[in-house]
Amino acid sequence: MKETNLSIKGVVKEIIKGDKFKVLLENNLLIEAHVSGKIRMHKIRILPGDSVEVEFSPYDLTKGRIIYRH
Repeated sequence: MKETNLSIKGVVKEIIKGDKFKVLLENNLLIEAHVSGKIRMHKIRILPGDSVEVEFSPYDLTKGRIIYRH
């Protein structure tokens, strides 16, 4: 049985070295997220203040992957 990933919108608050970001989610949780392969492949820039969609596993809600920039 495959688990489903959760996705929620948030705002990038801070850039951390190594392509990681601090993202404030809609439910006021601050998580650490990295960019997905498609965003990295197309060289899409993510800056503080950008609205993004973050996907994360239901097992670890403190780390996620940025899958879309709005």
